Amino acid sequence: MTMIGNEAVEWRIAEAPVGYDAAVAAMEARVAAIRAGTAGELVWLLEHPPLYTAGTSADPADLLQPDRFPVHRSGRGGQYTYHGPGQRVAYVMLDLDRRGRDIRRFVHDLENWVIATLATFNVVGERREGRVGVWVARDGGREDKIAAIGIRVRRWVSFHGISINVEPELDHFSGIVPCGIARHGVTSLVDLGIPAVMGDLDVALQASFEEIFGSVRRADLETAVR
Repeated sequence: MTMIGNEAVEWRIAEAPVGYDAAVAAMEARVAAIRAGTAGELVWLLEHPPLYTAGTSADPADLLQPDRFPVHRSGRGGQYTYHGPGQRVAYVMLDLDRRGRDIRRFVHDLENWVIATLATFNVVGERREGRVGVWVARDGGREDKIAAIGIRVRRWVSFHGISINVEPELDHFSGIVPCGIARHGVTSLVDLGIPAVMGDLDVALQASFEEIFGSVRRADLETAVR
């Protein structure tokens, strides 16, 4: 467990879907405040309305249906990703300057966080060499992606983060080549037969986060970006 002195990481949950541009603006403001020492670290859990995001490595050819949902250019690493209702997005704003300045380890810890969270539901999440995210082996040798990871680091403060599919509309992923990988599919907890709801995942995320990154201070549920 990583503890930063006696300071707990704030844990905030948005009740209503948050627009992508508003979320990015809020993250950037918080990152600046963390760097300035006027705010603490934050994990922000939310859902977005249906949209596609293009990371810094996105190939325009992987946007198969450009008029289906809004497309947002993103400063995070990675390629095209879908976000929408039924998918838990966790934006992670942590001070890596105080956590070792090791981005590779940080990404590894994010993967461990997802894998430990999925294990709560008896789902075996796995890494795959050369493929970002967390994967689930299916019958017949099939492999489906259940979680995506994409981060940005500014002056050693992280933002963006992870997304885990609870019960999104999986057909919405067909408008892109998710993360540039065409030969594998996408799944969710409900698609795997796990009758989970968002609150169940949030509890598991919090417990697993504390194991890997340190303690959490839960904020009141919010209804607006702040």
